[in-house]
Amino acid sequence: MIPQETIQLINDTARIEDVVGDYVTLRRRGSDLWACCPFHNEKTPSFHVVPSKGRYYCFGCHKGGTAVDFLMECEHLSYWDALRSLAKRYNIEIVEEEETPEVIARRQRSESLYLVSEYAAGFFRDALKEGEGRSIGLEYFHSRGLEDETIRKYGLGWAPSGRSTFADAALAAGYRSEYLTDTGLCYLSESSGKLRDRFSERVVFPIHSVSGRVIAFGARTLKSKVEGEPYAKYVNSKESEIYVKKNSLYGIWFAKKDMAKEDKCYLVEGYLDVLSMHQLGILNVVASSGTALTEGQIGLIKKFTDNVTILYDGDSAGIKAALRGIDMFLREGMNVKVVLIPDGDDPDSYSRKHTLEEVKTFLKDSETDFMDFKASVIMKDAGRDPLAKAEAINQIADTIALIPDAIKRSVYAEHLSEQLNVRRDVLETRINSTRNKEMTAAANRRKRLEVTGTGSLASDINPVAPVPQDPAVASALPESGNPSGGLERFEENPVMAKAERDLLSFILTDGTEILQFTSDSEFYIEREEDRPTVFDFISQALEEDNVTFENSLYRQIYEAYSELYYEGLDQDLIVKRLLDGEDRRIAFATERLSNVETYELSVQGLKNSMMNRGTWLTKFVPKAILVFQNSRLECRLDELNARVKQLTDPSSEEELNATLEELMEVQKMMKKVNVLLGREKE
Repeated sequence: MIPQETIQLINDTARIEDVVGDYVTLRRRGSDLWACCPFHNEKTPSFHVVPSKGRYYCFGCHKGGTAVDFLMECEHLSYWDALRSLAKRYNIEIVEEEETPEVIARRQRSESLYLVSEYAAGFFRDALKEGEGRSIGLEYFHSRGLEDETIRKYGLGWAPSGRSTFADAALAAGYRSEYLTDTGLCYLSESSGKLRDRFSERVVFPIHSVSGRVIAFGARTLKSKVEGEPYAKYVNSKESEIYVKKNSLYGIWFAKKDMAKEDKCYLVEGYLDVLSMHQLGILNVVASSGTALTEGQIGLIKKFTDNVTILYDGDSAGIKAALRGIDMFLREGMNVKVVLIPDGDDPDSYSRKHTLEEVKTFLKDSETDFMDFKASVIMKDAGRDPLAKAEAINQIADTIALIPDAIKRSVYAEHLSEQLNVRRDVLETRINSTRNKEMTAAANRRKRLEVTGTGSLASDINPVAPVPQDPAVASALPESGNPSGGLERFEENPVMAKAERDLLSFILTDGTEILQFTSDSEFYIEREEDRPTVFDFISQALEEDNVTFENSLYRQIYEAYSELYYEGLDQDLIVKRLLDGEDRRIAFATERLSNVETYELSVQGLKNSMMNRGTWLTKFVPKAILVFQNSRLECRLDELNARVKQLTDPSSEEELNATLEELMEVQKMMKKVNVLLGREKE
């Protein structure tokens, strides 16, 4: 199988408008794109592409999804083949591997790191509201012109003083020290061996992924440098599985919609540059966050727009950074302009001194095409020295050579020829020579990769050991381990299957465990004797919605467990009865969902990875119920969409309208559930 990290890279890299644009002609309306649907005949465009979300939807045939879904539908590909097709298109190498215990553990580890980071974000955010956080941290943000709404929206926070204030709170909340250190939130003191806070007495800036999850932090000290003492103005999270600096941009989650809408991105350097400009009303702004610009960051911008304006300070360091960035953007086929802020200011201070209209006017009037900018800087340095001038012209020609589009190269060559009074044929000779060298070097790099990168990780990993099987159900098992463990043969409703398996897994492993919700939870019950078990909690949720399992085998297991549970049997005896029962399908499914190796690795591993069992149950049992509810809504949505397609007769208008109303209501309910699950923002 394709590793989850590679799948995420493919999804992050693929541009929905590029993929769809190979099949239909897209027309822009505002920030979105429209076309006649490729899946059904129509004369009026109803096929809607939203680049900022990476999704498409047809209001005519109701098909929608991501770039992967589009290829699956259009080319009749499987999910995995669609991923491979996109990987080939974007030159992403795939090293496939089996769903081994190592793969499962790695995926669980990443999720654990996300959860620790999200807990930390909440802790720092809350610390800003009281005590020293309010008097020092909040006062600093206000002094930098940030309003309370901006502080709330971007999750700014305060890391309290004390050597282990955060570490102690996180450990008390059930988070394991291993993940506190691996995210860089804490470190182990060499002298005492105790867990210490990395961010202490600093204002905190959470860094979000393109999908909106907290992946890292930047923290700024408010203390001045003292002679002879170590001093770091900013301390950032170290890299981890979920945070790779070269592939991250500060503000991308908040800026991506406006980057697509405006079809332009402003690139700045620091956190406060982004925050001040966003607060002013210029939202298509991201920052490289103190790191040198990388190809990964450029690729992230290119996902939403091909047009970038580098917005740096007007000092020598800013000019040098802008010159370096130009070549990198051009290599990726992007259109580059430059704005240098007047000396003494940066984007943060300039935007605080001026109104929105003044800043917009300044940006519009000050934008310089990359070639004019580079020519003015380099030619100024060359002065009247003929050799220096010739070398400067060669440098500019080498930059033009980086542009992939031949027509653009030709236009820039002509422009440079006129601007510097140099023969065009001479320039084109230099441009073509440089381009040939670049292409040869790239080909050599690919050959080296092919020679050194032929091995496959998959061949070095042992498959999951086979599990003892009952002869009656042996044929249902796959050749190697997988999350469903061969149960798919018994599933009539695959949409509901995973959610139902998850709920049964909780019941069959921890059904009689008492759920100890904390006092700030909506499920908290003060009287201990009234607190529900895992089975009580799940069964009450099903009864309130008046639903049961859609797959008959899972419904039978649930009902059999329920009967034994109400007889007062303990957990081990209930499971033993199910395993020893006459219905061998129930026995097999119970074994797969309760105590076999594949389940222990996928669920018990996560349970042990970060929190104690009780804390883990209170966090994930309610989530499993939400996933179950979401799956039910997906089923209903499919039914309604199918019904809409059937209601084509004019006499069915009233029924069609009622169906569409219910469809919209189901979509609203799915939105609410996905917000609660953290899959979408409100």
